[in-house]
Amino acid sequence: MSKSLSMAFLSAGMTVVVKDVTYTVINSQNKKETLSLLKGVGGYLLPGEMSALMGPSGSGKTTLLDLLAGRKTVGQMEGQIAFAGHKATPQFLRRFTGYVEQFDTLLGILTVEEMLMYTAELKRPITQSHSHKKAAVDELIDLLALDGCRNVLIGSSMTKGISGGQAKRVNIGIALVTNPRVLFLDEPTSGLDSYTSNEVMSVVKQLASNGITVCATIHSPSPYCFKLFDRLMLLLRGQVVYFGANGKQAVEFFHQSCPALPGLKEGENEAEWIVDLTVQADRQGRSGDFAAAYESSEFKSAADSDIARLLAKAEDLDDATKADLAVRRETVTPFWWALKTLFKYRTLKNYKSPDYLGPRVADKLIFSLIIFTLYWKVGKNTDPDNITNIAAVLFMWVTLPAFGAASYVPAIVLERSLFVRERNDGLYRVITYLVAKILEEVFIALLSSIAFANLVFWTLQLQGSFAIFWLIYYTTLSTGIVLAYFIAALSPNMDVANAALPTYVVSLLFFAGFLIRFDAIPKYWQWYSYIDFLKYAWGALMKNQFNGDRNVEFLAPANGQESQNVLNYYSLAGINMWGWLGIEACFFATFFAFAFLALKYVQHVKR
Repeated sequence: MSKSLSMAFLSAGMTVVVKDVTYTVINSQNKKETLSLLKGVGGYLLPGEMSALMGPSGSGKTTLLDLLAGRKTVGQMEGQIAFAGHKATPQFLRRFTGYVEQFDTLLGILTVEEMLMYTAELKRPITQSHSHKKAAVDELIDLLALDGCRNVLIGSSMTKGISGGQAKRVNIGIALVTNPRVLFLDEPTSGLDSYTSNEVMSVVKQLASNGITVCATIHSPSPYCFKLFDRLMLLLRGQVVYFGANGKQAVEFFHQSCPALPGLKEGENEAEWIVDLTVQADRQGRSGDFAAAYESSEFKSAADSDIARLLAKAEDLDDATKADLAVRRETVTPFWWALKTLFKYRTLKNYKSPDYLGPRVADKLIFSLIIFTLYWKVGKNTDPDNITNIAAVLFMWVTLPAFGAASYVPAIVLERSLFVRERNDGLYRVITYLVAKILEEVFIALLSSIAFANLVFWTLQLQGSFAIFWLIYYTTLSTGIVLAYFIAALSPNMDVANAALPTYVVSLLFFAGFLIRFDAIPKYWQWYSYIDFLKYAWGALMKNQFNGDRNVEFLAPANGQESQNVLNYYSLAGINMWGWLGIEACFFATFFAFAFLALKYVQHVKR
């Protein structure tokens, strides 16, 4: 614990003031009622200090921390939260504050070192050299005692990886590697043994001593860890019952305001005494009494005076602080750099993973094998009895990739917590994430579609242009991918997404022109046919197969009716197959836009 931090982690802190903050949410049991989670909270955080938010479960610790970090997505706040005397923008909070989540949100496919380097590449300026970032990561690995698992995969629930304590330290590391001005930590010692907790918090204390502002929620700290904090705010049922210096002063305050309270028992430390006191008061419903005692105390008067003084110094800012507060970009690195970093650390890893590639290739391989063995050489037989077989196989050729979109849903739903955390941390913008994911998928789709299109087209001896046959399949597959992303972004969980996607795709089958001809579709349903991308895919394939002299007679004349060729029968004679390919490509662009809007504005993770 005697290790010191280098200049790579020396950052100027910032005063954070909380004045009369009240936070209310709608009661989930009765929508007409509101619940006050915080009531008139006031206090401040100072550069060079480490402040603790303490209180029993449900006291409002994490709620206040989320408000300070700008991470609340629901509810209504009244009052003032000021950084250096000014209201912080979301862009400032994402770029210049760090937040350590209580629960791990890491990339299981990366090693510990890669996870830290990935974050450093996205959160540190591109003007810094790779060697500079690597040195900062190496230092953090040493400080957080992660050298033994440096090259170990983080892992997941399905893949063995690092331990829970190591994962917690990595989470702290990805917040520290960004060199924040203000660092927020939500229960940073949960899941850690006493020694590791003390070691980790000692590192955080060094950061505070070097000048940054640190605030952590902590439930039941060890005596050593508790003494590291300079300032303490105690909450009970959303109300402040103490704010001031940490340690003996807090104990003395409670004895002065409530003389009947028992003193410290032999061997009992201040942290244990305060935890026991607040938990007991909460269970006995005495939070109001404790809050009233603090409200009338000299501690509250002193805090109010300090808050007024700190807010009055709002104009006394250095140029660097003014520039940081005025920042308008939510990310440090530009789009192209973030895209390159996502490819380097995520895409290349995925391309080496059988678990990633398997679901994206196996179904297409199986169905291609079934099609070419079942419909062997069907394409060269133009007998009227065989026309429906050709139309059916072309229909299946565009239907299967649409249904195969289900395998892409988990890529969004299961990464949601990670995506939200990385967005809040300012690692990238929504468009960067979506473009990276789509390019990652369509490259695999490009290679697999070429292979399977060749397998099917030539073995079935289909007619017309191979280019159209392949491009229709590739475009349909790509459209299915962005459709899956859109539905996954809209859906609150996997169950909803897995139900919504096939329901929508099945509805498209009825209006694609094969199960019921275009001319036979009732007028009140024809509008749906026009927004059915499978209609354009199958129609283009039919025109490609039966164009020109291949447009054979399909129905023999009977009962005075004229015979019809294939394209006339399916109302496809006048279409332009390249034009319909272009129309289907427009669906890709449309679903991409919808997926972007859903990822950006639909919030499933409520805080």
